[in-house]
Amino acid sequence: MNRIALTTALAALLPLSALAHDGVAVRDAYVLSSNPKTAAAFMQLENHREVECRLTGASSDTAERVELHTHVEENGMMKMTHVEEGFAVAPRAEHALERGGDHIMMMGVKEPLDVDDVVKLKLDFGDCGTLDVEAPVVDRTPEASAEAAEDHSGH
Repeated sequence: MNRIALTTALAALLPLSALAHDGVAVRDAYVLSSNPKTAAAFMQLENHREVECRLTGASSDTAERVELHTHVEENGMMKMTHVEEGFAVAPRAEHALERGGDHIMMMGVKEPLDVDDVVKLKLDFGDCGTLDVEAPVVDRTPEASAEAAEDHSGH
């Protein structure tokens, strides 16, 4: 009798685990720290579903506040702005969070971040679920950031 109950319980969990692994994924995640109180996370968001998924928010114990940001041109100047509606990822497509574009901004960083530290983020994709991501802190030079983005370990 216990074996049947256990089998039924495990079978009920299968759709939840499939959603978590087959819905959205991240690759090439990394973090840049611009000063002791702010940092930004960059990565490729992948949607493996047949419906649009939208990154609606992010959180991290590393910072007091985490927001989705992008850069927009205003009066001939580039300005960083909060994106309340989040970032859409089309069905079976990718969306880049990259320098000079969409990214995850961390403000009120609690402790200075050093190269090779790992920042843990929780990404909220609304109906498509949540995803835990570990992103290494990399050197701010473009060459070092490009090398880190090409490192696929742990993703």
